[in-house]
Amino acid sequence: MIGSDRFDGDNFDGEGLAARGFVVAPGLIDPAGCRALAALWPDKPRFRSHVVMQRHGYGQGEYQYFAYPLPAPVEALRQALYPALAAVANRWNAELGIAQRFPPTLAAWLKQCHAGGQKRPTPLLLRYGPGDYNCLHRDLYGDLVFPLQATVLLSEPDRDFAGGEFMLVEQRPRMQSRGEVVPLRQGDAVIFAVNQRPVKGARGFHRTAMRHGVSSLRRGQRFTLGLIFHDAA
Repeated sequence: MIGSDRFDGDNFDGEGLAARGFVVAPGLIDPAGCRALAALWPDKPRFRSHVVMQRHGYGQGEYQYFAYPLPAPVEALRQALYPALAAVANRWNAELGIAQRFPPTLAAWLKQCHAGGQKRPTPLLLRYGPGDYNCLHRDLYGDLVFPLQATVLLSEPDRDFAGGEFMLVEQRPRMQSRGEVVPLRQGDAVIFAVNQRPVKGARGFHRTAMRHGVSSLRRGQRFTLGLIFHDAA
């Protein structure tokens, strides 16, 4: 069971997301759905590119970007998440004094991306083995950026792997950075800020930069699904 069957936009914790820069949506994909998505890894026609992280200084591990058309479960999940996230994104832009507003449907937003030359799909499948990690980074891919994204853990901690914690670091203006480890179980999604989020201070809202990554795996194999809502140039 995947996507709209398990995500209720009416109950989405947008306030929690605004307060912390991330929120966990538990059990977004059931175990069978997680295994089915991880099993797509060797199906090369499903993907448009394969990246070995250490060749580019990104960390250690591998990921593959899906090709269009996306697998039906990935497409369903992307469609199900977008409307609630667009409402949060528009509120964030208003608080930061950014004029851009995002349309209520993913199709309309992707039409804007494609008109701007960003036509390559960005949902991806990531695979980590012992010693693998992902450096702190941001998934931007072009001038048109949707400010929120999601990562779904497809493997079960302690059973399938150890280590490999999802990490977020908030770079606060004129203050030391704050790190957060987000505990996830199989099928849980963490929804988080791609690049920056508004934080209210004494003089109104200011921008706080966010980066995310994965700590080193100690054993086993860890698969994750990444959902980015802007396409790539």
